[in-house]
Amino acid sequence: MAQVVDGKKLAEEIRAEIRERIEKLDRGAPRLAAVRVGDDPGSKIYVRNKRRACADTGLDSIELHLSADSSEQELLEQVERLNQDPAVHGILVQLPLPDSISAAHVAAAILPEKDVDGLHPQNAGKLLAAQPALYPCTPLGCLEILDRHGIQIEGARSVVLGRSEIVGKPVALLLLHRHATVTLCHSRTRDLPAVVREADIVIAAVGRPRMVQGDWLKPDAAVIDVGINRVDGKLVGDVDFEGALARAGLITPVPGGVGPLTIAMLLRNTLQAFQTQLHLGGA
Repeated sequence: MAQVVDGKKLAEEIRAEIRERIEKLDRGAPRLAAVRVGDDPGSKIYVRNKRRACADTGLDSIELHLSADSSEQELLEQVERLNQDPAVHGILVQLPLPDSISAAHVAAAILPEKDVDGLHPQNAGKLLAAQPALYPCTPLGCLEILDRHGIQIEGARSVVLGRSEIVGKPVALLLLHRHATVTLCHSRTRDLPAVVREADIVIAAVGRPRMVQGDWLKPDAAVIDVGINRVDGKLVGDVDFEGALARAGLITPVPGGVGPLTIAMLLRNTLQAFQTQLHLGGA
């Protein structure tokens, strides 16, 4: 029977560590600016949760809300205003954006040192080169789960399902930099179950509900389920949780697994951005 990760408890531990570090600062508190466009209910909830997490750890936060009919130029102007504000240390633009606005253009407009989502091309390039930078939050959360549960990454065979810019590619690079042997899979991978069965670590981020079956898994594999899918009114992951439970050694549930860690890593990135901008050192 797999050990089920308690993502909420783990996130609380990390937030307590961040709170302790912020209490020791003598240069004020880091400030996060969250920008939301339109009235997507999910986005509203996500931003509210992020601001609550900021308040819980001693970070300051502000929210900028633009109407759904705002143009890309209007959004870019607001981003530039935040770029130039020395009191703002981290900027996130909540996705999804209206179809008329390019998420890639917006990500590239945020100053790399304030890009706490880790999506700016410069930060992506530094990740590729294994140089210090702000990295995407969900991949950081995945590795945090592995580390805090004593999963050996060095030398492990790792399979990443999904090649997105937000999760799949960056988490594959993070694992590679930690000396794992990484296979990055996608919709055209041949005999996917056979590939997954070789893995000591499986990270599923494809957006297909319950795609990964229990009999795909190597016994005692560590399974990190990043998927969030709504099926019959319930949230489920990309892994068949019940089928995987008896075979895996470690598994994250959906909800309550990776999600809380993503927010915790956002807070840590904001603190890192603050320290970098004020030349305080630390990470």
